Amino acid sequence: MIRAVVFDVGECLVDETREYGTWADWLGVPRHTFAAMFGAVIAQGRDYRETFQEFRPRFDLYAERERRAQAGQPEWFGEGDLYPDVRPALAQLRADGLWLGIAGNQTVRAGGILRELFTEDVDLIGTSDDWGASKPDPEFFVRVAEAVPYAADEILYVGDRVDNDIRPAVAAGMRTALVRRGPWATIQWGTEDAVRLPTFRVDSLTNLPGVVREFNGQER
Repeated sequence: MIRAVVFDVGECLVDETREYGTWADWLGVPRHTFAAMFGAVIAQGRDYRETFQEFRPRFDLYAERERRAQAGQPEWFGEGDLYPDVRPALAQLRADGLWLGIAGNQTVRAGGILRELFTEDVDLIGTSDDWGASKPDPEFFVRVAEAVPYAADEILYVGDRVDNDIRPAVAAGMRTALVRRGPWATIQWGTEDAVRLPTFRVDSLTNLPGVVREFNGQER
């Protein structure tokens, strides 16, 4: 049975459209140009951080985050950046008795924001900066498994990326759900691994409670 559901953050819970727009502004690049390059980099199977280097060679994302913060323009997201299905899905999964967590490649700053947004909604909030391991490193999923009080095959990891979320979570022995939104899922949706690997493929997080109940053989 699935007893725990752990969510990725960016493009799973949080719509990053506005935030990437602020990066385009920071670089002095038109937002539509930045978005087009971002999609091209992902479609080529490259690391998304190479997008920044296309506009500014030797760009250091971590250093630039600090410069933005010092300039009074820190990376930020809030309630208005959550996808509209997030709160209803979490509430229903909680009502169904599932243990819930959030774990993604996020900074310490982002982890603090997540804790403010989801303090009473989930049992775990973990970030790559907290754990010193970033997806798709298997160590990240070791940390998830250690933090969740159930066996790996009782954990459902939910994400929008085949490469960062689904493939390594499957390798760690977890169930997975691929949610179709954001640039990665849109581009990867029709690939062999996107079809073959996930336990579930959903167009909305509101579909999760139902498919989990069905998987567990439970009646509504």
